[in-house]
Amino acid sequence: MAKGRKNGLYSGISEELSALMRTGWADTERHDLQPDEQAPYAADRRAALSARFPGERLVVPSGNLKVRSNDDTYPFRPYSGYVHMTGDQARDGALVLEPRADGGHDAYCYQLPRDSRDDNEFWTGVTAELWMGRRRSLAEAELVLGLPCRDVRRAAEDLAGASDVPTRIVRGVDPALEAAVTTDEERDDELEEVLSGLRLVKDDWEIAELRKAVDSTVRGFVDAIGDLSGAIASSERWIEGTFFRRARLEGNAVGYGSICAAGEHATIMHWTRNDGPVRPGDLLLFDAGVETHTLYTADVTRTLPISGTFSPVQRKVYDAVYEAQEAGIAAVKPGAAFRDFHEASQRHLAARLVEWGFIEGPADRAYELGLQRRFTMAGTGHMLGLDVHDCAEARNEEYVDGPLEPGMVLTVEPGLYFQPDDLTVPEEWRGIGVRIEDDLVVTEDGNENLSAGLPRSADEVEAWMDQHAG
Repeated sequence: MAKGRKNGLYSGISEELSALMRTGWADTERHDLQPDEQAPYAADRRAALSARFPGERLVVPSGNLKVRSNDDTYPFRPYSGYVHMTGDQARDGALVLEPRADGGHDAYCYQLPRDSRDDNEFWTGVTAELWMGRRRSLAEAELVLGLPCRDVRRAAEDLAGASDVPTRIVRGVDPALEAAVTTDEERDDELEEVLSGLRLVKDDWEIAELRKAVDSTVRGFVDAIGDLSGAIASSERWIEGTFFRRARLEGNAVGYGSICAAGEHATIMHWTRNDGPVRPGDLLLFDAGVETHTLYTADVTRTLPISGTFSPVQRKVYDAVYEAQEAGIAAVKPGAAFRDFHEASQRHLAARLVEWGFIEGPADRAYELGLQRRFTMAGTGHMLGLDVHDCAEARNEEYVDGPLEPGMVLTVEPGLYFQPDDLTVPEEWRGIGVRIEDDLVVTEDGNENLSAGLPRSADEVEAWMDQHAG
């Protein structure tokens, strides 16, 4: 929580000002609100969570404001497990599942209510409602979420006073609530694992949100490349800013820091400084995703020739990555192991690197030893949803060591990265980085590429650049 200013211009509040501020306000309570369209899906998710922990109280906080600098805070982003279980995005909230004798749970949600107009709290302090904007009342929150709502300012006392019930809480989200309960770290970790695992298979509503995220992302790519001349005249930041405008217009924001990596910056996996030059003749590795208003994010990468056409060496690298992605995408289907698409892509890249003489073969041996990783660096994909790397705390046996199921959404993103100072490759290869990334949903009979609206093959990319690049 941000602290108040030590050097404020006003030293106090007169009784007359206090009285003036407490009077003359209209009643703005909304009685026309309807349940959010996500509410029935969130109820089903809570039922699945309840079934995993009979007889135990479960506490899933939303989180608090975090200080950016002095009395300035970062934009609030709630804990994803809380969003998944409630559909809510309010700060300082908490979902509680209270155990019943029959093994089920009663769910209710702690919320920060509206500031009272009977005292000065609604207009004093940097987090007051008059400064930060109107919140829902508890009654309004109940209507929207389909959950009983309580005043979160009593939550710590309530939870501490019910210490006889076995309790689990998600740690590291709300220190005050965490301090109020007596729990066990191992059991708390298990709660977070289950919350993460319950996001592995998306419901129909979630898949629709991810479609929106990807569709907006496609439009953001067109925006950024359509204004490529602005980037050439300035820097990578032009691309970042152009895409961000689309993300804010059609969604909440970007789902992660955009990677707008031109030239040798394309060899840096998480280049988010985006302050380098954009030069014709180089490649642009552009990795970005729009986050919807409901916080589901896309994650798409294209590597584009800034001048509009690939050089022979650039095309050779690009084609190898494209072929590896094709092999990976073909391996995404229900019943397949999650690792299958990674292995298919990596084996292809290992074979190409052996063929080019950059690692010692045969290709199968190179793959088993992981020699290709000098140039491929990362894994070939991950789950996608509320987090760009979704389900990150799920159990290995359910995720990386588990099978694919219909409704899972994941990325397939092989890449090759030849560092500018790598003396093991010819000079003309150094500083080339290529990644192609698409968002796939596993279907009953295979997969659907949600980001197919952007070109993938080298010929398609060049034709698309000719059509759109400004």
